Amino acid sequence: MECTRESNLRDCTCSYEPCPRKGKCCECLTYHRQRRELPGCLFPPETERTYDRSLRAFLRVHGR
Repeated sequence: MECTRESNLRDCTCSYEPCPRKGKCCECLTYHRQRRELPGCLFPPETERTYDRSLRAFLRVHGR
């Protein structure tokens, strides 16, 4: 499968600007999964900007 980075960038909500994985969803998912985190795109903007990518933060925002 070919990466569609340009179209991914249009929808990417990650606010961490120096991130080398921006628009590379497969790399982003792998990176966060290895750290037992979720990618920023799964959080609402106000929570995403805290950079707390934990499952606990996700559940706090989206309920159990």
